[in-house]
Parts: sequence; C-alpha cells; structure tokens
Amino acid sequence: MKTIKLGNKAYSPSKIVCIGLNYVEHVEELNNEIPDEVVIFSKPNSAITSKLSSHHNEQLHYETELCFIYGAGNYIGVGVGLDLTKRLLQTELRKKGLPWERAKAFNGAALFSEFVLLPKSLDSLSFQLSINGTMKQSGNIELMINKPLEVLNEITSFMNLVEGDIVMTGTPKGVGIVKSGDTFHVKLFSDNTQLTDEQWTAD
Repeated sequence: MKTIKLGNKAYSPSKIVCIGLNYVEHVEELNNEIPDEVVIFSKPNSAITSKLSSHHNEQLHYETELCFIYGAGNYIGVGVGLDLTKRLLQTELRKKGLPWERAKAFNGAALFSEFVLLPKSLDSLSFQLSINGTMKQSGNIELMINKPLEVLNEITSFMNLVEGDIVMTGTPKGVGIVKSGDTFHVKLFSDNTQLTDEQWTAD
C-alpha cells in the first residue's frame, strides 16, 4: 500500500475521493456545463506516486487541487495534490456515457505534497502551481462551487471513509499538458503564511 505523511505519521489511504467540476472557470475552459449536484469519482491507493511522469501512453493534463486527509469523522490534515488526467480518453468516455477510471485512476495518477495540520479556519486556505517558475494555477475555497465541508457531507452520505483516506476538492482554471523536463512547484498557504510546498520534475 502506498503511504502519505501528515507530520511524522504515515497513512495508507484506502482510496482517494475526488470532486470534479468544482470551479466555474475550470468548467468553462473544458466547455462543460455546471453540474446540478456534486460530481464524485475515486482513485485507488495504487494511483499514488512520488514521481511525476509524462509517459502514460498518451498526453496527460495536470490538475492542481486542495486535498484533505480524513480521520475521526472529519478532516485532520491538508495539502496540495496533482490529479493527472488522460484528457482525450476522458472526453471520449464522457461522450459515450462510460466511467472515467481509465482516464483518472491509472497507476501514478495522483501526487501529493506533505500534509500539515489544519489551520483554525479552512476559509484561509489557498494554493498555487508554478511550472518552470511561471504561475499556472491558483485557487482558494471561496472560488469553489462546493466547499470542503459540504463535499465531506455529500461523500459520507453514501460512502464510508476510513482514517487516512484523501479527499481532492477539484481544480481551478489553468489545467494543461505535462511535458517531460518541466518542473512543477506547488504551494499551500493559510492567509499569507506558507504551510507546505513540493516540487516535481516530469520525466
């Protein structure tokens, strides 16, 4: 089982529960419609990786997301993650009304920064992605259609979460192609205080 870290403690998530189409401008950049209800899909533990690879037999898109670790009935930690997507395949599957797993749940489809304990206010959280030193994505809870606690309530209304499970809350505008040699740098903030950051260079 792949693990992630919150401080000095390691967790083995049984699953990653992901929220799709949760930022209006991202919905618009994909030419989709704003959904009537929360869009939920999942990735298995085997999707977790520490290496960013551009080699998955077809072009990948990056999606930077605010991520939470679940435990004791609530979120216990927060970090930043990359949800990697086989966009062309996803588009074809959506057109046919088929599940997204082949485009979203493949091995190596989820990368995470180190997680940290929650700040006093979730509303203070923001995150950003730079590629080769150029800002590509930035997001915060105010921009979300469905806020993190609303997302948690929706997920747990029909699915059990266990300690260590990860919730990915959707991506803002600015998604793009993962190119070999590019350096990705994600940062997490509470107000103006940086909580954590992580870098990956795509092979």
